[in-house]
Amino acid sequence: MNANELQEEAARIAPLIDHTLLRPDATRGDIARLCEEAVRYGFAAVCVLPFRLPEAARRLAGSRVRAATVIGFPHGASTSPVKAFEAAEAIRAGAEELDMVMCVGAMKDGDHRYVLEDIRSVVKAAEGRSVKVILETHFLSEEEKRIACRLAVEAGARFVKTATGLTGGGATVADIRLMRSVVGPDFGVKASGGIRTLAAALELVSAGATRLGTSAGVAIVSSGVSSSGNGRAA
Repeated sequence: MNANELQEEAARIAPLIDHTLLRPDATRGDIARLCEEAVRYGFAAVCVLPFRLPEAARRLAGSRVRAATVIGFPHGASTSPVKAFEAAEAIRAGAEELDMVMCVGAMKDGDHRYVLEDIRSVVKAAEGRSVKVILETHFLSEEEKRIACRLAVEAGARFVKTATGLTGGGATVADIRLMRSVVGPDFGVKASGGIRTLAAALELVSAGATRLGTSAGVAIVSSGVSSSGNGRAA
């Protein structure tokens, strides 16, 4: 791929990126930089921990970048009422999108009713905002991934998402293809976990991803720009 083609591909990827910083030691200054980068590069959203959400929402006000946070993070093991309360609090704090962790243990038990109602409780609390359901695909069998995708659709979520990236595993082309095959062409599929290069991002998008969660968004899009020094690694 020549320089012009790389630049075009980077420009195509930028609006799909959720610029993510979920480290517990992230500071106010880190959040300010994250938001500034997201606006500068035209990313889809900034995803931060709930504690940092008001700061992010304030800094993104008036821009096209959406403020997002996580629910039931990182293990999805909070009870449904707790997740719903957390979601409602996030909406009040300015969240426009919510990335919730599915109850993996319930899925492994085959308790599909619990998983469905757990997701539905967050969707209801979100009051129309986009809910992305994190499946933690590396814990699931192929059939469990299929069922989880169907439950997310039934519950009214807007996206299914591969992983938090914190418990092992990450986004794979095979999982994105499987998820896309289940949810159909019009439902969101978010690849997250270990995405650090433009090549990897392009491969996942080609497989069916419509959103990319990564802390390396600046590095990814900057790799498509001539080495004039635009941007730093997130």
